[in-house]
Amino acid sequence: MFTQLHPSIPLHVKGKGDGRALGVIDYGEEHDLIWVTAITETGEIWCAPNPIVRMKANWTMGRKADD
Repeated sequence: MFTQLHPSIPLHVKGKGDGRALGVIDYGEEHDLIWVTAITETGEIWCAPNPIVRMKANWTMGRKADD
């Protein structure tokens, strides 16, 4: 199943950089979610598996940057 995200979600893809998630692909319970992400710096579109995707830091919500 593909779900378009509106609005897009700012996030970080390990090894690729910061970007905006445009959608999520869910292949079912035996698979990781796949985040369709536009990388800010390069403009590339990557389909990143859930274990390497991190939300951006948010001071108000108490979420620190993932180092």
